[in-house]
Amino acid sequence: MAARFTVMIALLGAVFAGSAAQAQSGGEATGVWQTQAGDAQVRVSKCGTILCGTVVSLRDKIDPQTGKPPIDDKNPDPALAKRSMIGVHLFYDMRPTGSNTWSGRIYNADDGKIYTSNVALVGPNTLKVEGCVGAFCGGENWTRVGR
Repeated sequence: MAARFTVMIALLGAVFAGSAAQAQSGGEATGVWQTQAGDAQVRVSKCGTILCGTVVSLRDKIDPQTGKPPIDDKNPDPALAKRSMIGVHLFYDMRPTGSNTWSGRIYNADDGKIYTSNVALVGPNTLKVEGCVGAFCGGENWTRVGR
């Protein structure tokens, strides 16, 4: 009986610890995140019921001659190809799909294309961001740098 009680207490402790961890992350992907390469920071915010992501800074990407950030020169739309990368929206229609997960589309400035995307808050300071082509997905972990 004592062993069963100890197991029950351990199980309850695990349940409450899991709930506390989830509450700590709170499903809040909002804040500023640094990309895995460390070359960009993205502000993730709620836009109604969807998640938005916007480039807010770029490291080591400022043109030394002009002092300006790079432009979105890979964008196939000539009007957008001249815009600054600061302020570019990366997430589109990123809707909740479960606890701490979202699916939608993501803009890849490296090739100017939009891909199917999955985003998951895998810890209070880690956001897994994936881009997919068909069934094949590749991703990286972003690190929280601010709220």
